[in-house]
Amino acid sequence: MKIKVKFLITGFLFILTFNVYAQTRPDALAEYRAGNFERAVLICREELAENPNNLESHVVICWALIRLNRLEEAMRYARAGRALNRFDVRVTQIMGEISYYQGRNDEALQYFQEYASAAPEGQRIDLVYYLMGEVYIRQGKFRHADIALSTAVHWVPNNAAWWVRLAYTRENAGDLSSAIEAYERALSLNSQLTDAQRGIERIRSRLTSTQ
Repeated sequence: MKIKVKFLITGFLFILTFNVYAQTRPDALAEYRAGNFERAVLICREELAENPNNLESHVVICWALIRLNRLEEAMRYARAGRALNRFDVRVTQIMGEISYYQGRNDEALQYFQEYASAAPEGQRIDLVYYLMGEVYIRQGKFRHADIALSTAVHWVPNNAAWWVRLAYTRENAGDLSSAIEAYERALSLNSQLTDAQRGIERIRSRLTSTQ
């Protein structure tokens, strides 16, 4: 009987200690969400030192490193994460975003298209379509950019800056009436956007000169 009680007490103390440890263990994701990117990186490195196969740590450290503009370092962790799970859409999106910031447009599009196909309603689908649109703008493919940015604002309709980019795309594609509508939508969300104001003035001047 004494042995059984001793076993139960030992087990209880183990569970209590584990729970206390779990509650006090640093949370890299919480630090990232709080904007403490350096702290998130340090925590993830400690986690990966303990377990190099921790995919969650690879993902969070990549997010933090991107925000710190340490892109080469982020890509190394992203590739390691992709080696762990080729089909994790978070890693796919991360690699696309890094490629975009590094100016590797074709690679970025490949990753973005892979993400959109695998996770059409994924948590970062809005950003994926926005960056996809920006890549097409770089390439001068304004019709493609229109489709991508239209999808982006479908997911996030209150992003005034994205509406400006959509309007700019339509303006360059020659779809002037739709461009004005997009600029006006941007101004309805943020009346101080000078790019939108100038865009409308530019189009109206262009229309007047052709009459």
